[in-house]
Amino acid sequence: MINVYKKNTLLTAIFILSFISAPYFISAAPFVQDLQEQESLYNQYKGKIVDGKTNKPLVFASLTIENTNISTVSNTEGEFILKVPKALDKENLIVSFLGYKTKLLSLEELTAEKNIIALETSVTELTEVSLAIPKNAANLVRETLKKRGEHYFDKPTLMTAFYRETIKKRRKNVSLSEAVVTIYKSAYTNDRKDVVEMYKSRKSTDYSKLDTLTLKLQGGPFNTLFVDMVKYPQYIFTEETLDYYDFTVSSSTMVKDKVIFIINFKQKETIKDQLYQGKLYIDAENKILTNAVYSLNITNRDEAAKLFVRKKPANARVWPTDVAYRVDYREKNGKWYYGYSNVLLEFKINWDDKLFNSVYSLTSEMAITDWSENPTGEVPKPRNRLKSSIIMSDEASGFSDPDFWGEYNIIEPEKSIESAIKKIKRQLKRSSAK
Repeated sequence: MINVYKKNTLLTAIFILSFISAPYFISAAPFVQDLQEQESLYNQYKGKIVDGKTNKPLVFASLTIENTNISTVSNTEGEFILKVPKALDKENLIVSFLGYKTKLLSLEELTAEKNIIALETSVTELTEVSLAIPKNAANLVRETLKKRGEHYFDKPTLMTAFYRETIKKRRKNVSLSEAVVTIYKSAYTNDRKDVVEMYKSRKSTDYSKLDTLTLKLQGGPFNTLFVDMVKYPQYIFTEETLDYYDFTVSSSTMVKDKVIFIINFKQKETIKDQLYQGKLYIDAENKILTNAVYSLNITNRDEAAKLFVRKKPANARVWPTDVAYRVDYREKNGKWYYGYSNVLLEFKINWDDKLFNSVYSLTSEMAITDWSENPTGEVPKPRNRLKSSIIMSDEASGFSDPDFWGEYNIIEPEKSIESAIKKIKRQLKRSSAK
């Protein structure tokens, strides 16, 4: 058996779980925020991105204000919320989704609420580019990764990002942590790691649903940042580990009028350790990775558990049942950059003294909502940086009202998250009234 664990460090870099006995008494004090009364400087738009024929929601569709770096994504229900400075109220909104025609809308056409934006599927025409199906998909992937310095940001960048992580017990939300962070992203032409600084955060946890356990997710924003495989190819594809996979061209699609090859990959049958399987979306003409969707191929659940679980009760067996990743890149003036990523971990807990097992899912996602060049390349002092070992639920403090984020763009919460927020606010109100 080939030992690839040490080389495959993404597995141990994210989703390290701690299972710690919860305290008997939990006191929750509302986070108090002083809000100055001032005229709002931005307009807010809410709506949903759907398939024009089926009306099904389009998940993780990209929304960008033309001629700016302001952007967001739709959530798992296709819904979005977008805040735009009033000075830009006559600009256009660009909505794009893989396999669909890009749509351009004037902000003046939108209302504050209930905007339904329907996209039409894009039919791939058999152009000369789309006919030139690569004979060796592995070489195409190698060439794409080697060209990162040509097609991706080659200068330091300051990025504003919204980060959210949730823990669910079956379908019920039991923990939510959110933050606005600044990412000091180094150029794709070098191997320097990105630096992250916290700007604002909040959290909530319903300890009554946690089986007398507190689940803690280590890594925070780095969970999603390290999924940027163009910047961090060592966490999935190195010159050596590329040989552990079979690559095939499955089909092609369109995005922003460009032909995109869809490359399937999976670990070779001779490799028995946990590696990955999924799809890479590569610009056919320019050899640019635009999206990647993949998952951990769990070949041995006990070995997989060792990669993620740091502590657990002696009377419980814990193992992952699904580990999935996604990363989307965006383009501006011919250069591409990290735009959105998410990670999903589902796992089961079998208790020695209980008839039924517990099923949990943890989701971590981050979206770039604005960016600018960082010409000096300056980064914050070490004491102000987030560590890759951060536990967001320990760092964030309290919970607050819907205006907590102010002008910062966030990912529209799912309905289940909105319900959890309303419930927490009611509980806090009752507590403060006593």
